[in-house]
Amino acid sequence: MVRRGSSRRRLAGAFATTTALLFTGAVLAEPGWSRADPPIDSGSNEEPPPGLDRVRPAYAAISRVENISDRLLRVQVKSPAMERTVEVQVLVPAHRDGPRPTVYMLDGRAAPADGNDWIIKGDALNFFADKPVNVVFTVGGPASYYTDWQRPDPKLGTNRWETFLTRELPPLIDSRFAGNGSNALTGVSMGAEAAMMLATRNPDLYRAVGAHSGCYAMASDYGQAQARAVVGTFGGDPDNMFGPEEDPEWAAHDVLRRAEALRGKAIYLSTGSGLPGEHDTPANPDWRTTIAAGGPIEAGADMCTRQLAIRLQQLDIPAAVEFRPTGTHSWPYWAAELPRSWPTLAAALGVS
Repeated sequence: MVRRGSSRRRLAGAFATTTALLFTGAVLAEPGWSRADPPIDSGSNEEPPPGLDRVRPAYAAISRVENISDRLLRVQVKSPAMERTVEVQVLVPAHRDGPRPTVYMLDGRAAPADGNDWIIKGDALNFFADKPVNVVFTVGGPASYYTDWQRPDPKLGTNRWETFLTRELPPLIDSRFAGNGSNALTGVSMGAEAAMMLATRNPDLYRAVGAHSGCYAMASDYGQAQARAVVGTFGGDPDNMFGPEEDPEWAAHDVLRRAEALRGKAIYLSTGSGLPGEHDTPANPDWRTTIAAGGPIEAGADMCTRQLAIRLQQLDIPAAVEFRPTGTHSWPYWAAELPRSWPTLAAALGVS
């Protein structure tokens, strides 16, 4: 017997699966950082006794801080929720003379295990070089949607990202790195949907949210199909995330259905149309991929972003929305969106 909605989801999933499997994204050069820079005095770097790492901690704690540069730090966090040590990378401001806001940066579908594509491809380190904020970059979590999964996945492991990012990590960042409790978060693609989900589900934690080229109706036929396709690209079982198609957890993570929770926040949304633009030329070594695969994906993101913009308008919730007439699903466009989104986020955080 065919379950209700399955046929429609298969049709919606055909497009979502094809584009998700094809997409690889454009690559920009990673800024260079010297490991010989003098360390920041960031507290104890003592490792636990041998074998302690195998014991699930009773509470989250920073276990080690290492310098990548004089301002970029590799921070190891013991996470009871994730049942392991989780790395984040923290960029502190050049002038550390008092409490400051924190910006959390979520990666896309292919989040690398040793870094964050906002750093590698999005030019975030250069952009934030003169900004008086802490910036926290997630590390890893490919195809996870940075959410709490119902059960561990044989391929993707234990994912309790919402608990880690919203309950465990912020107090540690504020305590160790002089955060003042004012937070914003932003993400691209999978991370864009994750950012909006976290903001709607934890409305008291964030003052501002930025989302670039995401899809936000997780409970819709298309929204669930594309999410399942994304999880599948890394061999994960999407039923381990929110359950089977009819499970209410899909609706519980649907941004359109929870949009009222965004009231009072600064919101920045952006997307291209999917048509080739200024970065989709032979000067870009990945231009064929960004057009053939990134074009259809961005067209879908454009549709999703328009749906959310309409819903916010219906609720009379202000948002800054950038609909670019061209542009594919690729990092050169997201790197350009970071400075465009900053005035919206900065105003909410109270920084210039």
